Amino acid sequence: MSDPTGDYVPPKVWTWNKASGGRFANINRPVSGPTHDKELPVGRHPLQLYSLGTPNGVKVTVMLEELLALGHGGAEYDAWLIRIGEGDQFGSGFVDVNPNSKIPALLDRSGPKPIRVFESGAILLYLAEKFGALLPKDPATRAECLSWLFWQMGSAPYLGGGFGHFYAYAPTKIEYAIDRFTMEVKRQLDVLDKRLADNEYLAGSDYTIADIAVWPWYGGLAKGWLYGAAEFLSVQDYKHVQRWADTIGARPAARRGRMVNRESGDLSSQLHERHDASDFDTRTQDKLAHQD
Repeated sequence: MSDPTGDYVPPKVWTWNKASGGRFANINRPVSGPTHDKELPVGRHPLQLYSLGTPNGVKVTVMLEELLALGHGGAEYDAWLIRIGEGDQFGSGFVDVNPNSKIPALLDRSGPKPIRVFESGAILLYLAEKFGALLPKDPATRAECLSWLFWQMGSAPYLGGGFGHFYAYAPTKIEYAIDRFTMEVKRQLDVLDKRLADNEYLAGSDYTIADIAVWPWYGGLAKGWLYGAAEFLSVQDYKHVQRWADTIGARPAARRGRMVNRESGDLSSQLHERHDASDFDTRTQDKLAHQD
């Protein structure tokens, strides 16, 4: 469909029309809170993650796998699949952990009282401080790291909710909306490319939570994993982003993290739930299907 005629006039007072929500009509609504009672499962590890293998979810599973690779045994975790298309995020137990009903949500049960952490950037920062890893100690480098972390948190809505929605998901192709968000996403890729032209990683010479936050979104975009938009965005032109994305993608912990709570792609790359390191070898969807 081409761009609408533009004769829509907003009413004086907006009212919710669920039928206008397209493919996400069953999960988007203008109010918060639970829609049903459902307790969350709890595994044996101190950290309980409730998530899905979207870019925001991948940030946290990559972080946890990187911490484990560094020898932080306390970062062992159970990752439970939250199927947002089925409304799992509106269960009462999930809302208790994240009142915003978005993945990922983390419950740290290692102390006297459980600590809830929601928003992916907050989870990365919490884990980095808890384990003293992947967050620079030098004040200037730490500031650079946190600046890029928060850059990602502020920029990703343009990529996902803006470009991704109107380019890939909206029931109507609106030229103005696609042009507006494409321009912004390409500007963001240019920002990254220029930073990475003179720096191995976003904070400088060391891999940090800034890279872990940005990679699933913009690295995924550069490698053609998001929205089928690689050709449309000419992602090959951002050569420094490509180099950086490949470098992180070659890390074993990043590869493992990208598998957890994933429901798309090759079955051998899908580990719906993760409760032990051995699950990567024994419980991916291809192996479970073979057992059946």
